[in-house]
Amino acid sequence: MPKPMTVMAFDYGTRRVGVAVGNSVTGNGQALKTIAATSTETLFKEIENLLKEWQPDYLVVGKPVHPDGAEHAMTTKATRFGNQLHGRFNLPVEWVDERYTSAVLEGESDMRDNLDAHSAALILEQYFSELSAKAMLKSVS
Repeated sequence: MPKPMTVMAFDYGTRRVGVAVGNSVTGNGQALKTIAATSTETLFKEIENLLKEWQPDYLVVGKPVHPDGAEHAMTTKATRFGNQLHGRFNLPVEWVDERYTSAVLEGESDMRDNLDAHSAALILEQYFSELSAKAMLKSVS
């Protein structure tokens, strides 16, 4: 059985970044906070504080794409953000298709205040689900 891992996920936006944390045992994501940083340095300082607190083994970043899977301007920005996370904090980064996460949550009135963090939790749960499916396929073959 693989070692339990703590994972931190990010729903990147140019004005706000949602953050969630979870572990590979439960496969659940917990919305932590939405960072509305006024500068890149402030954003990464807040992320550094969260990383110190939660000590994740790796990071997951939502990769926004069009409904047909085509990339767009935000795809490039989110990819750059993930690369910056890796460069600054030396943690492995994985990307997850996030094309429907915010749409799923927009109707949930109790989540509107922290929508980006809840989107990050959904991204993380999707990552755990994909990881589990890969492990299952591997054990079958």
